[in-house]
Amino acid sequence: MTSIANFITALSRYDFLQSALVTAIMVGVMSGIIGSFIILRGMSLMGDAISHAVLPGVAIAYMLGINMLFGAAVFGILAAVLIGYIATRSKLKTDTSIGVVFSAFYALGFILISLAESSTNLHHILFGNVLAVSDNDMISTAVVLALVIIFVIFMYKELLITSFDPVFAQSYGLNTLVIHYSLMLVLTLVTVSALQTVGIILVVAMLITPAATAFLWTNKMHVMLILAAILGVLASVIGLYFSYTFNWASGPAIVVVAAVGFVFSFLFSPKQGLLFQHRKEPAKRDA
Repeated sequence: MTSIANFITALSRYDFLQSALVTAIMVGVMSGIIGSFIILRGMSLMGDAISHAVLPGVAIAYMLGINMLFGAAVFGILAAVLIGYIATRSKLKTDTSIGVVFSAFYALGFILISLAESSTNLHHILFGNVLAVSDNDMISTAVVLALVIIFVIFMYKELLITSFDPVFAQSYGLNTLVIHYSLMLVLTLVTVSALQTVGIILVVAMLITPAATAFLWTNKMHVMLILAAILGVLASVIGLYFSYTFNWASGPAIVVVAAVGFVFSFLFSPKQGLLFQHRKEPAKRDA
């Protein structure tokens, strides 16, 4: 309890901790929302690919002194287009094209970062450092969060239909390709926004884990979106507390908290919890 009180006291005193908290909350919300659509569409591997493929864009933007969002967005969309092109123009499956593209982009990013001679920034990009969030980072994250919310509100029905039944969506006249790449663009922006908090290596965990946890508790899409956002916020805030109090790396701390939440839900959720399933089986036999 003393450490919690100290954390709350520090929040009231230090501007950098307040900025870190606000940014962590925003990243938790957007990760949970976009992650829900990613896992429903079976695109977890694509999310992993884009989170790694943006590294060259981040490196180039850093070298040119421009906002990382611009460079990362270009390379994120380029990676998504290349993956789709290779998968449709060859006999290779999508997972193979994902492996080829994201590993090549990731390697290129490392080379560019080394040319920029910025090992410290590379460490922060890979693993995150929410306690070093700048005002510009916080503003960029707020802009991306607003774009995510606007995108989901205006495209909710289209995203819902294409997520559950893409064949019906096409027959209904929806341009599934445009919707797909629009989601990829938003995913790229969320990925870059989460770099400062959890880093490239762990950003996919924040995209997938809160949404997967929410999925274990509900069958309703709108409830899943809200629950995933709440779980993302809880993981971010509690992870920030551990990071500040025990001097843990911020990214791993946030991801570990999210993973603990998933394990708890996997065991105890009434919908799909492992323990509840074991209880139902004897009941069926008795019936």
